[in-house]
Amino acid sequence: MIATLFQYDFIRNTFIVGLVIGVVAPLLGSFIVVRRLSLMADALSHVSLAGIAVSLFLSKTYGPLAGLNPLYLGFGFATGGSLLMEKLRSVYRHFEELAIPIIMSAGMGFSVIFISMANGFNTDLFSYLFGSVSAVSRSDMWTIAGIAIFVFVVILLLYKELFLLSFDEEYAKVSGIRAKVFDMIFMVLVALVIASSMRIVGILLVSSLMTLPVAAAIRIARGFKQTIIIAVIFGEIAVLGGLISAYYLNLAPGGTIVILSVLILILTMIYQKIRIKWILSKRGEENGIISE
Repeated sequence: MIATLFQYDFIRNTFIVGLVIGVVAPLLGSFIVVRRLSLMADALSHVSLAGIAVSLFLSKTYGPLAGLNPLYLGFGFATGGSLLMEKLRSVYRHFEELAIPIIMSAGMGFSVIFISMANGFNTDLFSYLFGSVSAVSRSDMWTIAGIAIFVFVVILLLYKELFLLSFDEEYAKVSGIRAKVFDMIFMVLVALVIASSMRIVGILLVSSLMTLPVAAAIRIARGFKQTIIIAVIFGEIAVLGGLISAYYLNLAPGGTIVILSVLILILTMIYQKIRIKWILSKRGEENGIISE
């Protein structure tokens, strides 16, 4: 049953991209959650939608741009939005969280305008909004794989600096780390991963893949590195399970991936409660033995 699934090129492309996204999304999501910037992914996904809408409008209006891959403008808009968000955070120094709704609102505004100019929703736009099993082309696969390798290498090289900035920004600045530069780099990485993930998960649900596996991992992990590893494992389970379910049930993969992520989160919460009760009962038994 599973073997027949991979006889199609587009399915193989989708699963390869899914495996890649299942690693880099929770990897960056771990830093995002620690920084308390979970809504940033939502804002940048809406900016990516604006890029997609502009691309679809241009390809429909101007003949020479008919073959334009919407992913490229999605990358461009997301990257520009991330840099602008970081600039706004420095402008509103005492109200940094304002940068997120400002960018999100701008992204939604541009999206609605260009969607209406492109004569509303079509099949292509729906696949970007909710993800699609059949939408990933060979060129998309190589583009996303290249970006994922770039993101992974940068995280590997700058792990120490990003770790310090995430947990103690003041200490990082005192240590001589150029916080603004590394924050800009981090924001660009997040934008690239969000734009890459939208083919599989969909623009409206992409932030879930960056936060839900991390939220589940936090419940059972001991330490930040363990959180990253467990989050990646949960992300892969959600992506692979979601893609297989979406294919056989003829559903949008974004929804199935997110629902599996939610189920994993619920299971980890139940596991943690059972574990705490077991530990407390064991301690009670030990204390009873000692008192006797």
